[in-house]
Amino acid sequence: MIPETIPFSIAALIIGLALLVWSADRFIAGAAATARNLGMSPMLIGMTIVSIGTSAPEILVSAIAAIGGNPGLAVGNALGSNIANIGLVLGITALIAPLPINMKLMRKEIPLLLGVTLIAGAVMLDGEITLVDSFILVTTLVASLLWLFKGDAESMADQEEEIPDMTQAKAIFWLLIGLAILIGSSRVLVWGAINIATTFGVSDVVIGLTIVAIGTSLPELAASVTSALKNHHEIAIGNVVGSNIFNLLAVLPVPGFFATVTIGPDIMGRDYATMAGLTFLIAIFIVAMRKKGKINRLEGGIFAAIYLGYLYMIYLSATA
Repeated sequence: MIPETIPFSIAALIIGLALLVWSADRFIAGAAATARNLGMSPMLIGMTIVSIGTSAPEILVSAIAAIGGNPGLAVGNALGSNIANIGLVLGITALIAPLPINMKLMRKEIPLLLGVTLIAGAVMLDGEITLVDSFILVTTLVASLLWLFKGDAESMADQEEEIPDMTQAKAIFWLLIGLAILIGSSRVLVWGAINIATTFGVSDVVIGLTIVAIGTSLPELAASVTSALKNHHEIAIGNVVGSNIFNLLAVLPVPGFFATVTIGPDIMGRDYATMAGLTFLIAIFIVAMRKKGKINRLEGGIFAAIYLGYLYMIYLSATA
């Protein structure tokens, strides 16, 4: 018999996810417009508000989960989102339309993502995420931002076009409303996820790796699929790579700022290994397919198949 609280928990999960996606978009738009109206350069806006803001749902969900004594959900959210971004987002997008390869990815973003993945693995290798580990990851984030945006005038021009044109009053309104709903929806989402996990005896890590991770990856999936349908799919790989860098450097360290987090053997042996494997696989595909200039449906199918296999592994471990 299903407990009476489960329908409310499922409703909280769905409503929380929907509000999370909507409010994150409003918050980023308001914050970016406010910064531009105050005279902040497009480069600085791109390096701070917009870049980190796109990871705001994951960051807030992780912070609220950690404060509430569920750091496993926070870690699972960070790793699970990266797995979903490659396996689900890139896989589905490539199945819809081949993804053009931007050569700049090979020079900057892909090497950075590989390095960040190894650094994240190194700090978790001892089975813990401590305050020192969190500072290492955040310091790496700052250094990565400086390196990514240094001298990249083209990206800054693109960024300037993406900043919405709002009056200062309207920008501040959406900044505050977006932030308030972002925080509230994160709390609702975490409550629903934890209640479902507790009721069915599933660990908060598994909930973070699956439901919450897929939910917080929905903006990337929606943006990438929409871009592919409109023949603007050249941005899909870059969006995923950028999101994965921020998940490891801005989301993963969050629980370590509140308490030392224990990393179970399953997280390293199954979840981190899957994430690292998919990360290196996308690098291999980009190098191997550089002459053709795109990642085709075959590679997209491989990503999607790996993700389905990963979900099946989680199912087996949860029912064992």
